[in-house]
Amino acid sequence: MLRFHFTSEDLTRVRVATEPHALWEIAVSLHRLQTREGRWAYAPWFHTARASLRRAGLERTVKTFLLPLFPRASYFPDFLTPPEGTQGLDAGLEAVLAAPHERVVSEVDALTRAVGAPAWVHRLTERDMREQLVDALRAYHRAVIAPHEEHIQERLHTERARYAHTLFHTGTDGLLAGLGPTIHWRPPVLEIDPYPDHRDVHLAGRGLLLIPSHFCWHAPIALADPGLPPVLLHPLHHRPATPPDTGSPPLHALLGPTRAAILRASATGSTTTEAARRAGVTPTTASHHTGVLRDAGLITSHRHANTVLHTLTPLGAALLDRKSRQDG
Repeated sequence: MLRFHFTSEDLTRVRVATEPHALWEIAVSLHRLQTREGRWAYAPWFHTARASLRRAGLERTVKTFLLPLFPRASYFPDFLTPPEGTQGLDAGLEAVLAAPHERVVSEVDALTRAVGAPAWVHRLTERDMREQLVDALRAYHRAVIAPHEEHIQERLHTERARYAHTLFHTGTDGLLAGLGPTIHWRPPVLEIDPYPDHRDVHLAGRGLLLIPSHFCWHAPIALADPGLPPVLLHPLHHRPATPPDTGSPPLHALLGPTRAAILRASATGSTTTEAARRAGVTPTTASHHTGVLRDAGLITSHRHANTVLHTLTPLGAALLDRKSRQDG
């Protein structure tokens, strides 16, 4: 069990990552390749990832170089998922290269003790070996994550909208209580159970950064070193979105006043009832219009508990932005 101990100050310093963390997504996508657990949820990605790695000539690199550094359900070095990863892949990889020698030595030793890593991992203390690692991580990202970035962004946007909605209505308590079935908020302690080891992290005013992750499945993950800025990587609640219906009506037929109002409401995330209120129609009518917008690929709808939250897709955001500029 992992337990985060909050003070009153920590409750005011709970943050949510505004962008996907490139290095964490690499790490947990590599975990997906190591197990069949949750594979049904990632079946299309898994199929294309295998083919992409084969075409890029990366199968051996992944098997012999990357997987030993990112063992699933076990320790892997914290310097491989630096906080700079929320600023994009390049910033994260620069931080991997710049990791202090002493820290790399300590964390590589811990990896060896935990899983019996191959002897070559100790060469990660050398700059040229870390440059090879960075090149491999970049090539892996380009092959199997970059092609899906728009979909990942869409899902994370939905999750952030859900967080904002929950925070507005129920505060930080409600946010922490709704993070997932293995995360339990028992004020002032956030418990993650099950977890590979038993650990207590006292936040002591540092707050907690929540990082919703596309490739994280079922089990949340935290940094191993309690002295580092606290983060909690956790899985998204909803299932991967299904592709829009190929029989969708054309876009120009969608933007009557009611659908335009619902589309605008979805920009910040709205429930069906809220969208109905915004458009001045009944929830039943709003539900019909959200269905049309969803089939056209302009919004996504995800159920959480008894609520359905509607948010924009990249296409919907682009259409709304274009219409706003035309109206202006």
